[in-house]
Amino acid sequence: MQKKISREWKKVFESDLGYIAYELKDLVEKPAVIFLEGGVGAGKTTFTKAFINDGDTFSPSYSILSETRNVLHADLYRLEDQNELIHIELPLYLETKQFFILEWGMKFFKTLYKEIPEGFHYYQLDISINDSSDNA
Repeated sequence: MQKKISREWKKVFESDLGYIAYELKDLVEKPAVIFLEGGVGAGKTTFTKAFINDGDTFSPSYSILSETRNVLHADLYRLEDQNELIHIELPLYLETKQFFILEWGMKFFKTLYKEIPEGFHYYQLDISINDSSDNA
């Protein structure tokens, strides 16, 4: 169900994220669900801010959802149960969105797939921190 994009960026700095986000927007079919995977502090929210590029995006860690013109951003870190997703009413938020970016969403994939309207294309982006030994 998820599409694989054969693209990898190595030794990326925060200043590069805008370019990578711009490139990713061209690579994916819209409307798109993009699962961001990576450890705590890997840069998922920082990447999302670059992707949205509106200056107002914040981590929705406490409110779960953050919404802009054409992007819905969800941080599901605090959710413990699949049933909590149903109460969010995602289809209402996604009616006019081109992108749905999810942090910590893969563990809820089955429930999300049922909640997300038909027509969305699914992608996964793995984000990791470069090993400090790579800087040598």
